[in-house]
Amino acid sequence: MKHTQQPEALLVLQDGTVYRGLALGKKGTAGGEICFNTGMTGYQEIYTDPSYYGQVIINTTSHIGNYGVLNNAEQESNGVKIRGMVCNFFSDIHSRYTAYGSLQDYFERANIVGIHGVDTRQLVRYIRSKGVMNCIISSEILDPVALLAELHKVPDMAGLELSSEVSTKEAYEQGDPESKLRVAVLDLGVKRSILSNFNERGVFCKVFPARTSYSELAAWKPNGYFIANGPGDPAAMPYAVETVKQVLDEEKPVFGICLGHQILSLASGISTYKMHNGHRGLNHPVKNLITGHCEITSQNHGFAVSAEEVMDHDNIELTHINLNDKTIEGIRRKDKPAFSVQYHPESSPGPHDSHYLFDQFVGMMNE
Repeated sequence: MKHTQQPEALLVLQDGTVYRGLALGKKGTAGGEICFNTGMTGYQEIYTDPSYYGQVIINTTSHIGNYGVLNNAEQESNGVKIRGMVCNFFSDIHSRYTAYGSLQDYFERANIVGIHGVDTRQLVRYIRSKGVMNCIISSEILDPVALLAELHKVPDMAGLELSSEVSTKEAYEQGDPESKLRVAVLDLGVKRSILSNFNERGVFCKVFPARTSYSELAAWKPNGYFIANGPGDPAAMPYAVETVKQVLDEEKPVFGICLGHQILSLASGISTYKMHNGHRGLNHPVKNLITGHCEITSQNHGFAVSAEEVMDHDNIELTHINLNDKTIEGIRRKDKPAFSVQYHPESSPGPHDSHYLFDQFVGMMNE
């Protein structure tokens, strides 16, 4: 929905494909890896999820901005983490009475550049076919050739270490200090809703920076360890892999989500790879192979773990599988009290089918 005259904007993909539209957010230029999220709601949670750091998001739902933004309740971190946004219809007015402002003002304050008026259905079909790639958006450089030259300066996501850029700089605590359960969180880009799920179950958390050593984590004397979600290429994070290897040797419960799942896999000798498109949305079907039940899940990842190596590993049990493409969605160690899932059981935004995983982790710490 458009109520004011907006300047033209340009979207250029890495292969030279050009899309024209109208500017949203702050006037400027921004580039990153382009990917799409199929969620029908929850755009503020998406934009503030640290796992999207360095990426340009296509929102596939038709209208974006129509319910505004909230101050804290829908913030997954301390601010917007995406590099840019692409959508079809952008509303500069909002109807939710609890909202404190418009998405347009929110993006301007966060210095986020975006484009709307793009045929996102066609764009997503193109990316599905060609695969994920870098892109650049500009409302100040409207020459496609000049903009493509700027795009060449944007680094590829493969081989990129980003967790240390979004992780907390200083350790902090959250929850009830009197709780009998303490979890050390290795912050690779943790979402606030994950910490809330722990706190709601009576777990006291201490969140440590991404490059924290095992000895410092263990000195806090936790009952268990959580390996968080986050952005970037897991294969570019040997520091985290080494820490998790040492954590596993302690024989205390370990739980990993998304990037944490990939790091646990690497620490177990299983490699990761970059996916053709990745999974991002609120309706991905996953089967729990232990219970036989299916879950509708919230997902956000562009890397995955090797299915062949999981199946060949003597000490790894496959627990969850994606019903769309058969990729690995969950594993557990047979020889250690450790498990992980590729998807987001905190589901913010998304369905709550997978909340039981937090209960499972708490149960392991109570044994």
